[in-house]
Amino acid sequence: MAEANWYVVHTYSGYENKVKMDIEKTIENRRLHDEILEVSVPMQDVVELKNGVRKTVAKKMFPGYVLINMVMNDETWYVVRNTRGVTGFVGPGSKPVPLSPEEIAGLAGPESSVLVDFEEGDTVTIISGVWEGTAGVIASVNESKQSVTIHVDMFGRETPVELGFDEVRKM
Repeated sequence: MAEANWYVVHTYSGYENKVKMDIEKTIENRRLHDEILEVSVPMQDVVELKNGVRKTVAKKMFPGYVLINMVMNDETWYVVRNTRGVTGFVGPGSKPVPLSPEEIAGLAGPESSVLVDFEEGDTVTIISGVWEGTAGVIASVNESKQSVTIHVDMFGRETPVELGFDEVRKM
């Protein structure tokens, strides 16, 4: 028996989970458990910060794509390619190209990230600390440090203050 590899399948946007379910149903019906081993829609936990409230949500890492661990042959290619919502395999022409071990290892990626609903130029209010109740304008957003630098008016002069994402709220 040939070796199973991971392949990337392009789908209509928003159809990733439907494609996954349809392929899994076909695996059951045609008894292809030994040839199509796993169908995956990679998800990533993302922390969204809106109005000062943190919320963890799962987001698709690769919208419009599904990963499949399978033995490539005419039957498995046909089953996957003719699943409703699939536009094709990723690769040159009609020839699917398996992912390399380095690419598969890279799929682990960052564990989570933070999405914030403010950007440079937005006016925010500081909701904690010594500056609580003070309004300012965001000068920069540093996602890696999960902080913002805002300019507050102090004695008639703009003064930069660095605060965490959870210390400010968009006005």
